[in-house]
Amino acid sequence: MGRIIDEGYGGIDQRPFLTSEVSARDGQQTAAIPEQINGSAGSTNAINKGEEAGELPLGRRVWRESKKLWYILGPSIFSRLANFSMFVSTQAFAGHLGEVELAAMAITITVIIGFNFGFMLGMASALETLCGQAFGAKRYHMLGIYVQRSFIVLFVCCFLFLPLYIFAAPLLRLLGQSDAVAELTGELALWVIPTHFSFAFIFPLVRFFQSQLKTPVIAFAFLLGLTANVAASWLCTYVLGFGVFGLALCLALGWWLVVFGMLGYAMCGGCPLTWKGWSVEAFSGLWEFIKLSVASGVMLCMNISDWELMIPIAFFAATGVRVANELGAGNGKAAKFAAIVSVVQSTIIGIFFCMLVMVLRSRIAFIFTSSADVIEEVSKLSYLLGATILLNSVQPILSGVAVGSGWQAYVAYINLGCYYGIGLPLGFLMGWVFNLSIMGIWGGMIFGGTAVQTVILSIIVVRCDWEREAEKAQQRVAKWSTTNNPN
Repeated sequence: MGRIIDEGYGGIDQRPFLTSEVSARDGQQTAAIPEQINGSAGSTNAINKGEEAGELPLGRRVWRESKKLWYILGPSIFSRLANFSMFVSTQAFAGHLGEVELAAMAITITVIIGFNFGFMLGMASALETLCGQAFGAKRYHMLGIYVQRSFIVLFVCCFLFLPLYIFAAPLLRLLGQSDAVAELTGELALWVIPTHFSFAFIFPLVRFFQSQLKTPVIAFAFLLGLTANVAASWLCTYVLGFGVFGLALCLALGWWLVVFGMLGYAMCGGCPLTWKGWSVEAFSGLWEFIKLSVASGVMLCMNISDWELMIPIAFFAATGVRVANELGAGNGKAAKFAAIVSVVQSTIIGIFFCMLVMVLRSRIAFIFTSSADVIEEVSKLSYLLGATILLNSVQPILSGVAVGSGWQAYVAYINLGCYYGIGLPLGFLMGWVFNLSIMGIWGGMIFGGTAVQTVILSIIVVRCDWEREAEKAQQRVAKWSTTNNPN
């Protein structure tokens, strides 16, 4: 793997950025300093215990990189589970109100909210490139500017998605949904609009804190939101009798508490180096920011799923942060090493769960049903589920490498080509022409779409010139750090 100069997590050097740090050993710029920013140059090393820099054997390097990765990854997994659990708990409470209420809430969350959720989550991923590289380059103040630009772009984007909420009922009738479910879903869609607007702030704030390694803040904010959501939903359902519309407001309560928790932490002095207050500079360079955000949205929105992607999407975020931090600091080899460690660890986890599904394939369905026919069908589909889990343990992590490197536009084209050019046609061919039903559709999608996508991304990452990417990252940071339009 070559040599690497291990820097550990020391205190933050608050000297001007143009004062370069040079290693006395080989003249290379030092690694990114991925610790929690607390404004103290002599802060205690929370992870590496202040060990001195030096050359380390491979095993030690893997251990040190793994600690950096999991410091981001652990809270990220919890946050992903917590935000998804808010949706699931809301549907669960709706199920106790009636079948129509459950169907309406499920459609509202999975279809109406789900569509723009994935796209806006992807748009916010532009910050993983910009904030991560700016942090690695020690342009700390730019993180606050970038997150405010993302607020603006995503807030405007929320208005563009409003027709989907306003005209939900006629759209569902057009798609063949029953009048009762379509009507209630249309009303519910209006009640969840406050939740929709919270995404414009939550997604950028999550990237803002991830990029500076303050992931525990995110975890605590989502814990607060989930607790409030479940408690309020129970109160509205069983005590106050507010019905399904009360549940919609409880969902908004949970998400907005997350916003206020993270934003309050930043504004009340929790991020003294990266949050300098609200700035008009956020309105400069918006067009370039929009282009990068849209490319990120297209890249990610087609890869959002449910429980099986909770861990891979957390790996996606953590990998993007690690790669961006190192590239921003000019450390191409360290970025490559971070990518390798992340892919290998995610793949090992994917293999474990794939084998678990194979071993339990005849028992999984018992969780949901006692029907012999359903159990047999689920057992057959478990092979495809295992393959999906395995592929999804690699593809999102490679996408995280792409985000950390700023390749969103290229990956967006790859995703579009693989999904619509290969996956969907192959799924249609196998499902309807060869009469393989759901196995054909699913198999065509994952082997024609996801598998091809994974192979292409793997080739790109393997052939990458990491030192050149580090140079480009520093050029990007310098360009985007100007107060004027980057054009």
